[in-house]
Amino acid sequence: MRGVMAAVAGMVLVVVLLTGVTSALLDGSLPGAPTGRPRDIPPRYLALYVKAAETCPGLDWALLAAIGKVESGHGSKTGPSSAGALGPMQFMPATWKTYGIDGDGDGRADITNPADAVFSAARYLCASGVGHDVRQALFAYNHSWEYVDQVLAVAERYRRASVVVLPPTAVAASVIAYARAQLGKPYRWGADGPDAFDCSGLTMRAYQAAGLTIPRVTYDQWRHGVHVPAGQEQPGDLAFFRMEPKGPGHVGIVIGGGQMIHAPQTGDVVRIASYGQRTDFVGSVRIPTV
Repeated sequence: MRGVMAAVAGMVLVVVLLTGVTSALLDGSLPGAPTGRPRDIPPRYLALYVKAAETCPGLDWALLAAIGKVESGHGSKTGPSSAGALGPMQFMPATWKTYGIDGDGDGRADITNPADAVFSAARYLCASGVGHDVRQALFAYNHSWEYVDQVLAVAERYRRASVVVLPPTAVAASVIAYARAQLGKPYRWGADGPDAFDCSGLTMRAYQAAGLTIPRVTYDQWRHGVHVPAGQEQPGDLAFFRMEPKGPGHVGIVIGGGQMIHAPQTGDVVRIASYGQRTDFVGSVRIPTV
């Protein structure tokens, strides 16, 4: 929860910079932000979703936005619901007592305040393990598998609508779709599916699902494609980490917005995580499609 605590400490800055952040989101100049804006997300809410997602490793801004859409239409219907849920992110008062935080630095945590609600939702999802298992975290948020499927569908729509520069190719879309289908499956060294994966086993199978053959071992995958300058990664590229004598020792699949899907380590599961700020980030490779 260190990311959450850091976010709370910087809430006053969020208030001061919110207008500038919103402008940066719209012109695509904010690092890690979506390029373009899905038309039904108000600019203020988009800024909150992006900033709040940064407080939880592995949390995708589009997932927060999808929850906001499904729960309240981005604040257009704030309750109370028939179950007694309140605010833009539809918290139950009992849950709010545990996870509600002051998101805009005004000195109080208000369940109806958009900034407070969005940052609190990020905190709740983080505590529910969203970086490890997205579906289970969403189920904890609202105990309905139909709800989980609905939120995931809206989140994917937002991702697609926001990427107006360098959109995924058909191959990249297939690679990412395969990787997403493996979320929550356990890491096992040497495994390449279908029930468990190590990092390079996941990337190899994802590209195989798109009709392309790449090497099995991370070191060889690093040498297989075209190296991409930092900051120019596209969805479907491979991101590499932890340089060793033979080459990078870890790899993940870029999905956009500074996020990747990877199989991290023993005891963990296939999950979404941020990659650009990692100190062991080595670089990215684009796999040839011809």
